[in-house]
Amino acid sequence: MTSTFRTLTVPLDGTASAGGLPQFLVRDDVLCWTRREAGLVGFGEIARFTATGPERFLEADIWWRHLVLEADITDSVELPGTGPVAFGSFAFSKKSTHVSRLIVPEIVVGVRDGRYWLTQLTVDDGELTEAGALAALAGWLSGGSTAGDVPAEPAGAVVRPLPSADGATLHTGSLSEEDWMAAVAAGVAEIRTGALEKLVLARDIVATVPSGVNAAQVLRELAVRYRECWTYGVDGLVGATPEMLIQVEGRTAQARVLAGTLDRRDAHGESGIPMDYAERVLAGSEKQRHEHEIAIQSLTSQLAPFSEAMNAHDEPFILELPNVWHLASDVKAELAEVEGHVPTCLALINALHPTAAVCGTPTLVAGALIRKLEHLDRGPYAGPVGWLDAAGNGEWGIALRGAVIEDPHTVRLYAGCGIVDGSQPEAELAETWAKFRPMLESLGISN
Repeated sequence: MTSTFRTLTVPLDGTASAGGLPQFLVRDDVLCWTRREAGLVGFGEIARFTATGPERFLEADIWWRHLVLEADITDSVELPGTGPVAFGSFAFSKKSTHVSRLIVPEIVVGVRDGRYWLTQLTVDDGELTEAGALAALAGWLSGGSTAGDVPAEPAGAVVRPLPSADGATLHTGSLSEEDWMAAVAAGVAEIRTGALEKLVLARDIVATVPSGVNAAQVLRELAVRYRECWTYGVDGLVGATPEMLIQVEGRTAQARVLAGTLDRRDAHGESGIPMDYAERVLAGSEKQRHEHEIAIQSLTSQLAPFSEAMNAHDEPFILELPNVWHLASDVKAELAEVEGHVPTCLALINALHPTAAVCGTPTLVAGALIRKLEHLDRGPYAGPVGWLDAAGNGEWGIALRGAVIEDPHTVRLYAGCGIVDGSQPEAELAETWAKFRPMLESLGISN
């Protein structure tokens, strides 16, 4: 860039914004990160970084730090997420052809602890003013939906239609249900040889929506239905993840680890309190607790070299979502200085990704087996998605419970399961359908 990168952040009157961030989700090309009506939404684009391969996180980190190093920043709010901000989405695999990206928007609206702010970002000459920022926001909001402004992705294989009663049609993706269950069985067989402890296998399905995909409506539905999750939207990647890979505020890093899943529909007909049922079946299951413990150890061992102190729940808790229950644990760490500075979000992601929760353990063995059995380029599915600011703060979830909008009428949905010794292919297939449910519901498709 030849011009100076400049930003202006000002308070935004929230009295007319009682609905929080979801009310700003009015465009299909919006950038989105929201939970409990707070977070960030972005409009437009003034800069973009793309990369593929094993160095994608570090290359993005260098690009961002250089961009903000000499930025002209005016920020009267000074909260995490104010000032310069970039939204990002990264491919799951270092071998993927999918392009990882950081996107710097023109306008950002933020909400945190009831405080609203507005940031305008530019590389053009000219004065930034509060009036100009408000006018720019109004222009983006009045533009309404921009259906069709989504990136095209390779469609991949579509095999056979699945039943749908909603006008939309569902198709299997890279593998039929039978072939995917065979892959699960093959994974269990590998685990029983002692080659690995855990394997995470994903599958995809494709929804064709004749009336058109309304990405803004999908994001609003997810944000309202799944308030305890982080709803994300970046370049046609949309979803609501319950899993936080890493959140950094100053020198404090936090993560939420999930492993162990129970479909809430399985509780129908059970006597007593549903949460009691979840406690009994999840927390009382040796298989589920073993899977969870592997995920926790994976994260904490990778985070430890960057930390002065760390704590995690002694016992996992039950995370209750509208579609499933999960065994969950929160991890908190105080970051140590490494070579004279606190590690950035993207440096931490480079060390942490992929965790056992989305890949398996050992990582290299699991990754190779995934490529052999899935017959699927996951693209951004199960990769990091989120945002970062110039101060080093950021929130990066794992892109789960999501989909890629491939064209105005086509959406590819992804779901995966942790496979351990004792996993049953039929049960794992049913779990994928439970995990597809948030996206199917947001698209208006019943299953």
